[in-house]
Amino acid sequence: MNISNPNISFLQNNEIFVFGSNEAGIHGAGAARAAYDKFGAVLGQGYGFAGSSFAIPTKDKNIETLPISKIKIYVDKFLIYAAEHTELEFLVTKIGTGLEGLSVEEIAPLFEEAIHAKNIYLPREFHDFLNLSQPLSRFDYYSCDALAESK
Repeated sequence: MNISNPNISFLQNNEIFVFGSNEAGIHGAGAARAAYDKFGAVLGQGYGFAGSSFAIPTKDKNIETLPISKIKIYVDKFLIYAAEHTELEFLVTKIGTGLEGLSVEEIAPLFEEAIHAKNIYLPREFHDFLNLSQPLSRFDYYSCDALAESK
């Protein structure tokens, strides 16, 4: 899995800044403000690709945090978009974990399908949570056995 930089201040030509938004497309604070100021996010567009950014709503039109089930719908649509646009690299911020007040444990599982995507870069915290929550592979079991035997 690829790790995104926690402090994105510029992008290469094929990189897209993925941020948490609201359904009203008011990009007034946090990563949404950075997307608007630096990466081409459009006021009034709460979901999708614009400029060098991609908005994923985590709040509704009244700026209230969306239920995880609704955020998942938006994340799933984003994952489909990213799979269809492999020429782009999507740098995901810690969406939902700032002003929305959601935890990494609540949001990271929504990005589980992105673990093996070559063009999606997730925050380290999402990466760490997803890797810790994955069952050990057969290789990991054998490695653990070999380590135990060598002691």
